[in-house]
Amino acid sequence: MARPFSLIGLLRLRHAQQDQAAGRLADANERLRDAADRRFAARRTLDESPVEITDAAMLSAVAAARASTRGMLHELDAVAQKRRAEADEAQAAFTEARRAALGLEKLEAKHVEAEAAADLRDEQLALDEIATTSWRPRPVASAPDPDPSGGAA
Repeated sequence: MARPFSLIGLLRLRHAQQDQAAGRLADANERLRDAADRRFAARRTLDESPVEITDAAMLSAVAAARASTRGMLHELDAVAQKRRAEADEAQAAFTEARRAALGLEKLEAKHVEAEAAADLRDEQLALDEIATTSWRPRPVASAPDPDPSGGAA
């Protein structure tokens, strides 16, 4: 019977850690996409302006709106930069978790391979034993004398 992989508990733990890191990476990437979308929307708002400015009040309102949008763009740039750093950290954590799990997966694969080879070797030994016992000469029982007269000639 094959021995179970002795590090299976640790391998399960590494897979759980990898799954958690993958979840954090997905969250970080979603937050990064959200920041990029908000920055794109703010940039589009800044680029859109009325076609015709009719008076000074409208000019002042447009200038104030543009200044506000530029300030918001700078803040969104800072948020996006922070989120990029978070996503990079999450990617590094995921890569590390994957590396740790991969090492154990390779050990498990080698263990399975070694156990399969041992099973095949044991099976071959059993087959060889069966084959050698079936080829042994059988003891010859004393055969009845074919000549009923007792062999005196």
